[in-house]
Amino acid sequence: MSMSEQVQVEGAWGRIEVWLKEHAPASAALLRPPASDADIDAVEESIGVVFPPALRAWYGLHDGTDDPGDEKSWWPAAFLPGDQCWYPLKTLQDVYTVQTRDQEREPGRIPISCVVGDTWHGLYVDAREDEPTYGSLGRWVVDSEPELIPAGSMAGWPLPEWLAGIADALEQSRCLIVPGGWRDEDTWPALTVCGGLVWVAPGEEPPSPQGRSLLGGGPHP
Repeated sequence: MSMSEQVQVEGAWGRIEVWLKEHAPASAALLRPPASDADIDAVEESIGVVFPPALRAWYGLHDGTDDPGDEKSWWPAAFLPGDQCWYPLKTLQDVYTVQTRDQEREPGRIPISCVVGDTWHGLYVDAREDEPTYGSLGRWVVDSEPELIPAGSMAGWPLPEWLAGIADALEQSRCLIVPGGWRDEDTWPALTVCGGLVWVAPGEEPPSPQGRSLLGGGPHP
């Protein structure tokens, strides 16, 4: 594993986790224990794809998140930008198998999350070693071709830099800033009444989660 990527991931995630524990304990409580090297090796063997170093390092910190308990809000699980829930390795393996076998997607893009309450949209990390997008994030959708994040980019958003961008947005109570310095004004961190982290547009008023507070932007309905 690249030591620099491991250090970058551990540093960025450490900042995120400190923030979650202080401000969004309901989200922090869903984090699973670390995945072992043997756990990751077994998934790699099953799907026939080697994890990029940064992805292996991330799962070495936590094996994704647990589902909320019965009758508890699902919103704390969607603490990654885009209302994304971080897959445990077992779910990652199952979704990858469905995508490449049943949906006939090109092998090598590893799904890492899905939108809360929706198994049709999510994020992936490109594990195709010969591609310039190796190690970068993209968006998968069941009924359309995968695309890089940000859309239209040539190299994507490397996982360590994405995690660092999340940490910066949380610590500075501002929107996410994508590569190139563009401010994603639709993606601001907010807290819910149940103690979870979500990401919202300042002007949107969906029916849930109720009682959220927009960080850096004052109260939000």
